[in-house]
Order: sequence, then C-alpha cells, then structure tokens
Amino acid sequence: MSFRKAGATFSSAFRTGSTRTPPPPRCPGAGGASRGLTGGTGGIGGRVVDAKQNGPSCEASSCKTGVSGERVAPFSTTPSPAASADPAGGGATTTTTTSRPEAPGGSARRSYCGTSGKMDRKSYLWARYNEMKRLVHDLIPPGVCNLLNPSSIYANNEVSLAEVDIYGFDYDYTLALYSNMLDTMIYNTARSFLIEHFKYPVDIHKYDYIPNFAARGLHYDIQKGLLMKIDAFHYIQLGTVYRGLSPVPDEEILQLYGGTHHIPLHQVSGFYGKGPKVKQFMDIFSLPEMTLLAVVNDFFITNDIEYDPVHLYRDVSEAIGMVHIKGYMYKWIMQDVEKYILRGEETCAVLQRLVGDGKKLFLITNSPFSFVDKGMKYMVGKNWRDFFDVVIVQADKPHFFNDCAKPFRRLDGNGDLQWDRINSLDKGQIYKQGNLFDFLRLTGWRGSRVLYFGDHLYSDLADLMLRHGWRTGAIVPELELETKVVNTEQYSQSLTWLQALTGLLERMQMHRDLESKQILQEWLKEREELRAMTKNLFNPQFGSIFRTCHNPTYFSRRLCRFSDVYMASISCLLNYDLSYTFYPRRTPLQHEAPLWMDQLCTGCMKTPFLEEMAHIR
Repeated sequence: MSFRKAGATFSSAFRTGSTRTPPPPRCPGAGGASRGLTGGTGGIGGRVVDAKQNGPSCEASSCKTGVSGERVAPFSTTPSPAASADPAGGGATTTTTTSRPEAPGGSARRSYCGTSGKMDRKSYLWARYNEMKRLVHDLIPPGVCNLLNPSSIYANNEVSLAEVDIYGFDYDYTLALYSNMLDTMIYNTARSFLIEHFKYPVDIHKYDYIPNFAARGLHYDIQKGLLMKIDAFHYIQLGTVYRGLSPVPDEEILQLYGGTHHIPLHQVSGFYGKGPKVKQFMDIFSLPEMTLLAVVNDFFITNDIEYDPVHLYRDVSEAIGMVHIKGYMYKWIMQDVEKYILRGEETCAVLQRLVGDGKKLFLITNSPFSFVDKGMKYMVGKNWRDFFDVVIVQADKPHFFNDCAKPFRRLDGNGDLQWDRINSLDKGQIYKQGNLFDFLRLTGWRGSRVLYFGDHLYSDLADLMLRHGWRTGAIVPELELETKVVNTEQYSQSLTWLQALTGLLERMQMHRDLESKQILQEWLKEREELRAMTKNLFNPQFGSIFRTCHNPTYFSRRLCRFSDVYMASISCLLNYDLSYTFYPRRTPLQHEAPLWMDQLCTGCMKTPFLEEMAHIR
C-alpha cells in the first residue's frame, strides 16, 4: 500500500467510527508501490487523497468477501479481544466486518463494508483497535525500513555548498575520530586520581568502565547526585533518572522536585550548559565523566557511606580535568595513533577533494600543536599543513569566539612561541590562541561563505551561528548507531503502531463509561510498554540522544538551533557534489496538514471529527 493511500485509508477508517452517519462505504484500491521518503519538501506524495478518489465501489467482489492471506505484525505487547464487527458507538448506523479463515503465514484480513445494527461499546473500541493495527501493517511495505543512510547529511537549514568558499574544522572528534578504548583509558586514569589524590576509598577500583551506560547530552543535578535526560521543554523523561547505577522511581522524582518533573529555566540557563545547579554533558569526552560520577555515587550508596554530592561532583570533574591538563590523553594517542585514531584515510580524502575544488581550509582547535601534528601526519601525511590556509592551536574555545582579549602568537617549527606582532595569518604558519575578531579582520572570511565543522554544540558552533553568521556543521558520531536502529523492522513497526495507538487514544477518550475507561487504560499501558521498548533499542538506561518519547531532547533542540547541517562524520561530504544544496524537510507543525509517515497515524485522524470534537473545546 502506498503512503498516500495509507493516509486515505486511515481517514476513511476513522470516519466509520464517527457518531455521525458515515458516507457510503468505499474500499481502498489494491495498493501501489511505496513512494519512499526522498525528494523535496512535499513529503510523501503530497496531499492525502481520500479513498473515494482511488478505490473501487463496495460492489467490487473483493469488497464483499475481504482479502485473506496477509500477515499482521505483532505490534502489541498485550493481547486484545478479537472483534468481529465494526460498529459506531451510541446507536448510529454501523459497518460490519466479514472475517475469513486464517490464511497460511498469518491472520485473516477483514473487510469493513456492509451495514448492521448496534453493537456494545467494548466491541466497538476493540474493532477500532484491530482495524488500526491492520492499517499500520499495510502502511509499512517491505523494504521501507532501510530508508535512512548513516552516511547522509541532514539539514536544519537550507545550505548551498556552491556558496561556500571556506571550510573550517575542529580537530578532536571532527578531523580525528577516536576509538572507544580512549573512554576506558580516561575513566581508569581519573578513577586512580580520585583514589590517590583525593583519598577516595580504594574499593572504587573494583568498578570497571561501563561502555554503554551513559549517553551524550544528559544533565546532572549536582546537589541531588542524579543523572537524567531532559527534553526540549525542560521536563525530565521519567524512567531515565539514575542515582548511581540504579534507576530512581518516578514517584520519588516527583517528591524530589516538588510534585513536578520540570527543571526550572534558571537552573540550566547557562549558555554553555553550566547552570548553577544542573550541568549538561555535551561533548563526547564527557562519557567517562558521567560514568565515573554514577559509579562513585553507587559505591557510597551501596556501602552506606555518608557523602556530599556537591563535593563528589567537583572532585570527579577535577580528576577528569587532570587527565586532559596533565596531557595523559595526548600522550596515549601520540604513542599509538593506529590504536586510537579511526578512519584517517577518509579525513585525507575529504581534504584532498576540497582543496582540489579550490576551497580554502582552516583549522581552529583547543589541542596543542605537537598532538595535532602527530595525528595529522598519520591521517594525511607529513605535508598536511599544505592543505590549510590557516592553522590555530590551543585556541581556548569558546572564549576564542566571544572574547577579544588574547592576541595571536606564532609558533616556530619546534612549537616554541615567537614574540613578533601578528599582522597577517599566513599559510604554512602555526598560530596559538588569538580570537575570532582578529581572525575576521585579518582574513575577511565572513558570513555564509564560511562553513565550520565541530562536535561540541556550545564551544564550537553556538557563537558562530548566533553572533557571526557562519554556516555550521555538527559532527554527531552517534548518528551511525541511531540510524541503524531506526532502520530495523522492529523499530519501524513499533514506532508506527505507537503513533497510531496514541491517535486512537486521543480519538476515543470521549468514551467515559466504566468499561471504555478500562479498555483505554489497557491501551495506555501498552503505549508505555511500546515507549520503553523503543527507548531500550538505543540505550537501556537513557534511550536515544535525540528523543524523549514524543518530544526532542534538550540536546536535539540545541543541535537544531546551533547547526545548519549535521552528520556522523566529515566523510559524509564525500557523498555529495560541492555544488549540492541541502534542503530541510518541511516537518508539519501541529496545526498543519501532515505530510510524513509518522504523522499519518495521528494528524489525519483529527480532520473528520472537528465538528464532533467541538463540544470538548
């Protein structure tokens, strides 16, 4: 079934459930090929077409007898009573089902043509449920689950590469991607600092690093010692709050936050995610820090040792900082670049292509020159500086972008500081510190001609987007795993059924008799189980870094705000022509007509019932 016809079928199916007399019944057509989710801003085939325009009359033989032999996917996590008819509640004229014996490979398909008398409300609700489940199955044709390409570039804003003449890059997790082994090394070293320098109990050594425990973008309540995920509206996603390594019950969360699960704006209002009471962990290097915080909290709690969560947070932060400040991380990577640096040949290919097309390149990183030089020689070759028109190290971002206090200093070939005044930024030279205001003055590289890539939304991208009008590209390595999950049949079917079930709940909540309320409660329970299951596919503790159930995460909101485009790695540029224009999809607002598959299950259902729902408003 095509997505256009699926939308029409959803609307038609729900019209039969209205308390008004339905229009003469029609059957949808046999169904066409899926149109996919590619193309411009028009969504899936444009407007939703009513079934009356596409299908034959109910006099057709298939309408009378039904169609058998189609498998119904097991979306539900709870069994439901079988429904044999499709009535309208409240005594209206109804349509009935004609069931056929189960065909090989699945349950029988039902047809909803013809009329009958009244039916009880329970049968009516379950008939709507079962018909919706069948329609959801028809909505997802074979192969539709592999639409997302992990190597794609996703647009928040329209960007034409033909207008971009200058490309800028961060280094860590942008030009250089690192192995997960680096997280383990950072964790182990910081744990040792806690024991040796801060005199924490030696038994903390028994806690090894947990690779898949934390996720980027989480918030940490410093005073309560809670790690959690917050959505774009500052609400805690219940079920994703951890004290130590154990989840905190929803009831306790409500008690801790005064009867709500909302985090006030002033507590997280720091522009760089550093509110007075809540810290957001925004970069990939923060994964070991979050895990160490959870582990030490867990140790004190399980051993019934009294402690101050504020002191713990500060000590762990300082221990993690010592790993970077003392140069341990740089030393590990420089000693074994092959072990820690991934996909260096792809970075080389990107730089070669950009330079070959006449683009200017620059590098602004907080890392020291010796470290960058070692990694770039491994990935690109000993003449790597020939690719870049300007190279700036130890830039001290984000202050580099918003403070004009530090002047540029030049480094000689050995990395030693020079004392000459900087009147130009020359190719082949290495510069340290400086500020963006001098950079703009000396290069003249301004506005949308410049596209800068970085992994940290605050330190790398926010100021460039908001204050200077550069184009920005966010590097989000987690996209590779997330798109693989989204492409699975289990996720696609579960999410589509979750959306449909939510629309069904919204539509049927007007039935308030006791029996109907019990059925709605069953549906709500199934909805919560589906939410938990789809969350666990990404990360059992915290789910996707982009979603909290139906809302975007706080991280996702900042990603959309501070980046024009985002991708898993800069190698994604190799898949596009350098004159390519990225167009953001026109995702419908709540009051707009739905154009995308995941809205077909909800938005389309509302239109036929505007008059019927008027009494609620």
